[in-house]
Amino acid sequence: MAPRKKEQQPENFEVALQQLSAIVEQLEKGELPLETALDAFKQGVALSQYCQTTLDNAEQTVAKMMTEQGEVLLDEEQA
Repeated sequence: MAPRKKEQQPENFEVALQQLSAIVEQLEKGELPLETALDAFKQGVALSQYCQTTLDNAEQTVAKMMTEQGEVLLDEEQA
């Protein structure tokens, strides 16, 4: 069994989104061998989670900034 290489964190949100888009395109073509497709899918899931976490953190930052300025929270049901 080949040693697994450690997943590297994307450089930033935009890079992760580009990588995710490229993976989706490859998988949609349906031409990848099964093992390669599974690896690509796993990488896509990891990138998707990274993007979601990044967006959640950005939303929290904006909500905090708005609250500090006396504005209403963006997502009041979570308050």
